[in-house]
Amino acid sequence: MFPEFEVVPAVDVQDGQVVQLVGGERGTGKAYGDPVEAAEGWVEQGANTLHLVDLDGAFEGERENAAAIEAVVDAVDVETQLGGGIRTVDDATGLLAAGVDRVILGTAAVETPDIVGEISDDYPGSVLVSLDAKDGEVVVSGWTEGTGLDPAEAAARYEDLGAGGILFTDVDVEGQLEGVRTDPVERVVEAVDIPVVASGGVATLSDVRALKDAGAAAVVVGSALYEGEFTLEAAIEAV
Repeated sequence: MFPEFEVVPAVDVQDGQVVQLVGGERGTGKAYGDPVEAAEGWVEQGANTLHLVDLDGAFEGERENAAAIEAVVDAVDVETQLGGGIRTVDDATGLLAAGVDRVILGTAAVETPDIVGEISDDYPGSVLVSLDAKDGEVVVSGWTEGTGLDPAEAAARYEDLGAGGILFTDVDVEGQLEGVRTDPVERVVEAVDIPVVASGGVATLSDVRALKDAGAAAVVVGSALYEGEFTLEAAIEAV
């Protein structure tokens, strides 16, 4: 997983459309069109991995955009990682068998930690545990519920349980195009030996470089790319 640092475009889907939320708040989304068109565009610009999220699934606990996500996976020939509404072993293994390369578990991993090992036994390295932090606390259910968990401590626990990597999202700066905070990322990176994928707040090429310097194995970028703050090609060249 991520042998070299990667810039990973986000394709977050809500009501069948690509949407970027601000601070993870429902109702703040701005739509950017068809998911397949967006995905194909990022691949043409050099993406080696796509970050797919069923936003309705994240909020509702059930995958509401399965058809749109499946169309993206079928349309591209790069690695895909998918999150949002994946709650059971059967959900995850079904997606992996269907061609998704990695599943992202957030709420399910917090509520049923053993699910990480159960999936990893059959699909080693396929589980990316999502630790979304708001005010220094891991939050779940579409970033609406606190858990009391410290992100770095939780990351180490999930590594022991078999996670192939950690997706760390700084919700406090997510989607705001105001820059990243490297300290929380560094804490998680230092706590584990598995790859850490950083997300949240990227606004400039300097932010991308800062997250690489903080030890992240990859960075997920959404709003900055969709709003044209920089191109994917420029981000790839910058690192």
